[in-house]
Amino acid sequence: MMTMFPTKNNSINVWAAVIGLLFLLFFFVIMGRFLYIAHSKEIDNNDLTAMGEQKWQHYTVLDAKRGKIYSSNQQVLAEDIPSYTIQAILSKNAGKENYVTDKAKTARLLAPILDLKESYIYDQLNKPLYLVQFGKKGQNISQEVKKKIDKLHLNGITFVEGSRRYYPNKDFAAYTIGFTSKNDKSNKQYGVLGIEQSLNKYLTEQDGSVRYYRSAGGVPIPDEKQKIKKEHNGDNVYLTIDSRIQTVLDESMSKVQSKYNPKRIVGIVADPRTGRILAMSNRPSFDLNKRDLTSFVNSPISEAIEPGSVMKVFTLAAAIDAGVYHGNQTYQSGQYKVPGVTIHDWNQSWGPITFDEGFQRSSNVAFSIIADKYLGTEKLYNYFQKFGFMQKTGIDLPNESNSKVSWKWESDKVMMSFGQASAFTPIQIVQAATAIANDGKMMKPYIVSKIVDPNKGKTVVKHEPTVVGQPINKEAAEQTRELMRQVITSKKGTGHALYNLPGYEIIGKTGTAQLAIDGKYLYGRDNYIFSFLGMAPKKDPKLIVYVAVDRPNLSGVAYDAEPVAEVVNPVLSNSLQYMNIKPDAKDKVTDTVNQIKMNQYVGLETSDVSNQLQSKGFKVTTIGSGKITKQFPFKGDQILDGSRVILVGDSDKELPDIKGWSLSDVMQLADMLSLKPHISGQGFVVEQKPSKGTSLHVGDSITIKLKSH
Repeated sequence: MMTMFPTKNNSINVWAAVIGLLFLLFFFVIMGRFLYIAHSKEIDNNDLTAMGEQKWQHYTVLDAKRGKIYSSNQQVLAEDIPSYTIQAILSKNAGKENYVTDKAKTARLLAPILDLKESYIYDQLNKPLYLVQFGKKGQNISQEVKKKIDKLHLNGITFVEGSRRYYPNKDFAAYTIGFTSKNDKSNKQYGVLGIEQSLNKYLTEQDGSVRYYRSAGGVPIPDEKQKIKKEHNGDNVYLTIDSRIQTVLDESMSKVQSKYNPKRIVGIVADPRTGRILAMSNRPSFDLNKRDLTSFVNSPISEAIEPGSVMKVFTLAAAIDAGVYHGNQTYQSGQYKVPGVTIHDWNQSWGPITFDEGFQRSSNVAFSIIADKYLGTEKLYNYFQKFGFMQKTGIDLPNESNSKVSWKWESDKVMMSFGQASAFTPIQIVQAATAIANDGKMMKPYIVSKIVDPNKGKTVVKHEPTVVGQPINKEAAEQTRELMRQVITSKKGTGHALYNLPGYEIIGKTGTAQLAIDGKYLYGRDNYIFSFLGMAPKKDPKLIVYVAVDRPNLSGVAYDAEPVAEVVNPVLSNSLQYMNIKPDAKDKVTDTVNQIKMNQYVGLETSDVSNQLQSKGFKVTTIGSGKITKQFPFKGDQILDGSRVILVGDSDKELPDIKGWSLSDVMQLADMLSLKPHISGQGFVVEQKPSKGTSLHVGDSITIKLKSH
């Protein structure tokens, strides 16, 4: 019996040692934790309260939206909309219906919707991961695409919601509006081009947050106050761009781009009384949603071009203002020698002619003589400075360029009088033209009307018309406009054959600039930049239009400037009608055009009016029957042979067949019927939804697809 006691004592000792070691280990763990906390407090200046907050505090981000961009007539041009990233859960641990169970079927059905190869999706679904995504084409998915995928009821396919920048009108004023990109680190949008870039600090949103304490189970602790940082949506920007005028400009330029394939087209429409830019466009352009641009250069403000004879307007105005212009005085046309060069007229010689006729015919010799003998090149330079040609306009768009003026040689000084040996940006030309249109007062061009904080409803920035100089007096401006009118009305005028719109006193000046590369001029009909600077009406211009077409394909074209006229004329005629500027019956019309002054048809029977107008050669579209409630064009408007007339009745309104319609006609229809248009492509309507005969109601959507012929 005595031999058993030592064994028992040994066992007790072993257990005692184990327990002691455990207590000792626990003691060191506790001490180590205190030392860690003390060390953390010493180095990071944290205390126990802060550490507790980190452990128990919950943080939620309140997503804000980037500011919207609007046209002057309240059309949304840029906005944030919901977007989704598709992902596929592959782990069986997610549950049978929560992971991809049929990979082949999933790949086959998703491929056409995401525009991805079926094999690529299948390979992604076979990766040894918990979940996978599908690259860029699986990101920024629209709500419509998400709905298509949801209808497939595919196991394991889920979405992460976010937002993306959306431009409803695709390539509408693309270089003016610009677009955004996302920062890889912050995932925040920032502007890359146009207004999105220049006003990024206003448009950028500030996300909010909610912080609160919760229990270990994730339940908010009662009576604990939430710390809320309210989200702040970005400011909304309102442009001076008029969506209707911009649409006509874009549409006309796209048609010319398709027909003549020029290297580029530039177009600007402005209000000379205020300096407001009503439309501005480039071709080639790009889809703001696809960002398929080939150049980042916004040509109307960032590219100086040799203007050609358009500059004769400003030389003429300077000479009149200086009192040295005598229009009835004659000179010998043909050629004129200055040191280093002999200047020629484009038509070789018209013999002895007056300076007034020289302006109508666009004689280089006439303006060389004015600059060299009467005005003097130094004084001409001073006038061009007053017209703003030697400095940037300061328009509220990024990356504006300045002019390029050669002032070393006497020949260059003289040639600047008719637009050679110098280059100016289109926006500089438009700014200078406001002085001609506005009785000598030159207005600064601007494109941002105001910036509004939508959170408070407060206007944070407001732009007003700004006079930036008076290079000439009122009388000089009036006389210059009168001579510009003769360019259009006189049979000797270079604009007579193309720009004489019936009923409107269009004034203007044509320009033909020979292309130069590395200082050497190129020859051949296709190596010119053709342009036109126009205004209307003559007495009190409400519009300035400047269009330049660079190296169009002119095969089979009678007049070199036809591509320019095919942009200018629709813009002027549509814009003037839209602005309710009535045609002047006294205006002399030299062209024989079938035209009619629109009567007031509201209240009459649609069928009777339709038959009457169709018999006169007009395209008449009636929507509904019974009494006419709306008409376009309006009472008093002059319409040309073959123009479209829209009549809206008071009952049974159905969508007509609009295939073949232009975008401007579609926009007019949508406006009359209070429809919401969704437009893709450019050119003329090839598809429409809903189809012809569908009943219409206020607020209905209409989807159209356009294509260039």
